[in-house]
Amino acid sequence: MLLDKEVDPSLDLFEEIKTLKKEKNVLLLAHYYQNNDIQDIADYIGDSLGLAQQAQKTNADIILFAGVHFMAETAKILNPTKKVLIPDLNAGCSLADSCPTDKFKEFKEKHPDHIIITYINCTAEIKALSDIICTSSNAVQIVESLPKDQKIIFAPDKNLGAYINKKTKRNMVLWDGTCMVHEIFSLEKLIKLKVQNPKAKIIAHPECEEAILEHADFIGSTTALLNYSKKSDDKEFIVLTETGILHQMQKASPNKTFIPAPPNNSCACNDCPYMKLNTLEKIYLSLKYEQPELVMNVDLMEKAKRPILKMLELSAKFGL
Repeated sequence: MLLDKEVDPSLDLFEEIKTLKKEKNVLLLAHYYQNNDIQDIADYIGDSLGLAQQAQKTNADIILFAGVHFMAETAKILNPTKKVLIPDLNAGCSLADSCPTDKFKEFKEKHPDHIIITYINCTAEIKALSDIICTSSNAVQIVESLPKDQKIIFAPDKNLGAYINKKTKRNMVLWDGTCMVHEIFSLEKLIKLKVQNPKAKIIAHPECEEAILEHADFIGSTTALLNYSKKSDDKEFIVLTETGILHQMQKASPNKTFIPAPPNNSCACNDCPYMKLNTLEKIYLSLKYEQPELVMNVDLMEKAKRPILKMLELSAKFGL
């Protein structure tokens, strides 16, 4: 197994990865939730929408995706002839896991007159059953672009769906799925943290529960949270999303303070265990041996590509 191979501890992994990227014409994409070193070595860092847009337009021969499995799938679907690598095949997603294909098919059949808008945090099989894919950056605009009387199923994140329903005054039918990272923020600890830091603005991702969002000064996608923190005149922020984004926030605003909101367990901050499976060592090995390679069924990719392209088309139309 590739992960069993040892990496010479004397290697400068930053330089080795840079060299391999250049030699093999590799695009290294990283999500904001990756660890700091991976963000610093990436060619592009972003949220799901930005990463999909980069994957769509790349001229690279190889795409290495430092994120989780569904993100690498999206890159492969948009680039079926390119080699797509993922440093650790075990980097899954609790939200994607909360929406099994067979159960979702049954759910869809119970609402035959509904179109399916699916959050990008899902498997390729679920995408293939969908009409439009969305991200937290464009979900509200996509829903609002549809006629008011259009019946919609939204999956898999019920918290994001509830937030969109509230914003758009819709009544979408919601699949009962959640993200483990955003589901376990503690309201009690958040309130205590705000008392201890009264000047701090609370900024939250819409995957958080409604009780948490009610206390937020700003709600938005990962990129929107980053942009808000850059532009705001405030100096302190309590951040309710995965802690990886704090690295970019601190780099963009070194004179501001960013406080990770605590979950309802003994941890001080909230990390995604799947995102954090990726390491510099695994990225180096993946580039060196060009493994693990993501291989997908051609028919599945074709079916899943249509709703992704619809999302990208609408995002371009909205100027996102």
